[in-house]
Amino acid sequence: MKHHKPFLHACLLAGLAATPFTWADSGRAMPRIVPPAYTGECGACHIAYPPSLLPARSWQRIMTGLDNHYGTDATLDDATFRQLDTWLQAHAGTYKRVTSEPPEDRITRSAWFDRKHRDIDATVWKLPDVKSPANCAACHRGAEQGQFDDDNLRQPAGLTPRQRQAWIDD
Repeated sequence: MKHHKPFLHACLLAGLAATPFTWADSGRAMPRIVPPAYTGECGACHIAYPPSLLPARSWQRIMTGLDNHYGTDATLDDATFRQLDTWLQAHAGTYKRVTSEPPEDRITRSAWFDRKHRDIDATVWKLPDVKSPANCAACHRGAEQGQFDDDNLRQPAGLTPRQRQAWIDD
């Protein structure tokens, strides 16, 4: 019976790795099958970010540092930890723009994020409806589903006329 456990684990990993992805903005977004624990645990404080937005090493560090997750204790029970860690590793970003590990393993500090958002005025991140660059759903209507394409953006409340015009011109 002991031989069945590694076999089942290998089958689970293979199944997770083969899970189809939805595509958005020229990169992999959220896998079609997401563990309820991911949306429940990670999505309780912020959107449950698509694992493809960070490389595997970043997710590994994030998961092993949950006792101080960006200033918050996000510790998980062992079974949930193993499930989410395995899923994140299986779906971590491997495509060109995600190959480098961003400072502090923050999606918002990655080179691709900076490129995509370089024209956003710094005051926009501080608007009450936005609060920070990590609040993707403030502008990206499909953020909860891992859809970040430029064609489905919304302007957050509080933009100045100049910022609204720049938004339209982009």
